[in-house]
Amino acid sequence: MSILDQVHFDSTGLVPVVVQDCESGEVLMVAWANREALEKTELAGELTLFSRSRNCLWKKGETSGNTMHVVEMKIDCDGDTLLALVEPAGPACHTGQRTCFYRSLWGEGGTDCTFWGRLWRCLLERRFAPPEESYTARLLQEGASRIAQKVGEEGVETALAVALKDRENTRYEAADLLYHLLVALISLDLKPLDVLGELRRRHRSTTC
Repeated sequence: MSILDQVHFDSTGLVPVVVQDCESGEVLMVAWANREALEKTELAGELTLFSRSRNCLWKKGETSGNTMHVVEMKIDCDGDTLLALVEPAGPACHTGQRTCFYRSLWGEGGTDCTFWGRLWRCLLERRFAPPEESYTARLLQEGASRIAQKVGEEGVETALAVALKDRENTRYEAADLLYHLLVALISLDLKPLDVLGELRRRHRSTTC
C-alpha cells in the first residue's frame, strides 16, 4: 500500500495543496496536484504540481528558478487537502511577490507569524546596507565580539527584569535580546529554522 492511497483525490484526480513557508509560517500559494505530481515531489524533494489551465505537470520554479524544497507534506483530517511545508528559493507569485496572498481584503494586513518572517528578511537585507544608515549593518561589520557583547548585555538586562517581576520591562528587554540573537545568527550564517531544529531534536529525546 502506498502512502498516497491516503489521499482522496477529487473526481478529476486532483487534490488542493496549500503551500506554506516552513520557517516564517507564511502561506505562499494554493495549487493542485495529481498522484503523479505527488510521486515526483516525494522522489525529488522539489514541489511538483498540476496545472489545470495547461493540463500538465509543472515543477514549481522550472523556468523562474524559484523552486520549493519540500520539508514535509501534511494531510488534513478528511484526506482531501494537503499542506506542503517548503523552503522557497525565491518569490512564490508570478508577480514577483513573495506570496500570492499579498493583498488584504480586510484586517490589519499582517499577523505576528508573518511579521516574524518579514523581520528576518529585513535583517538579512540590512547586511548589504551602508553601516552609517543601519544599526544592523554596523553591528555585522563590527563583528562577532561586538555582537556577543550586545547579546550578553541584553541577556543580563532581561534577566534582571524577570528577577524584579517587571512585566513591562521584561517585554521590552526580551525584544532587544531576540533582535540581537537574530543578528548573531546572521553573523554565523545560521537561520531560526536551525535553532528550531535543535529544539525539535531535544524535544524528541526528552520530556518537556
